[in-house]
Amino acid sequence: MCDGSCGARGLTRRAFLSETTMAAVAAVLTSACGNGIFGAGGGGGGPVNLTVLLTDFPALGTVGTVVRVDGNSSNPVAAIQSPAGTYRSFSMVCPHAGTTVNIQGSGFHCPNHGANFSSTGTWTGGQNTSNLTELTVAYDATAGTLAITGNAPSGGGGGEDD
Repeated sequence: MCDGSCGARGLTRRAFLSETTMAAVAAVLTSACGNGIFGAGGGGGGPVNLTVLLTDFPALGTVGTVVRVDGNSSNPVAAIQSPAGTYRSFSMVCPHAGTTVNIQGSGFHCPNHGANFSSTGTWTGGQNTSNLTELTVAYDATAGTLAITGNAPSGGGGGEDD
């Protein structure tokens, strides 16, 4: 039984419970900020090295159609053919807080704070933030593949209202 000075730090039971509760609350809040708890799943961030077989994504055959091509991994990536025979790719991690943005029409929308981005990844409205991160795309017409590489952000910067 505790005599009021439990543990190596000499914490009372009340102090111990208070500190562990605060640590748990801090962990929950940390995970909620930027990982999509309030929206559509968290953005991963980090290195991207993805090979996309175009026959797996027939919508990429239509110029201007944005398609998620990462297989719903923790590092969300979208691609678009624009103009014909030229492909671009973007990390779907919102630069404001790391939330995975949704494809909406011919662009992107952040479900957490309302930022909108064009099909070129350019911020167009909503919460002020920077543009989506463009990734490098190498198109192999013979193989019908896109090799997408780059470094996706983990989010958490760029807006004046951060």
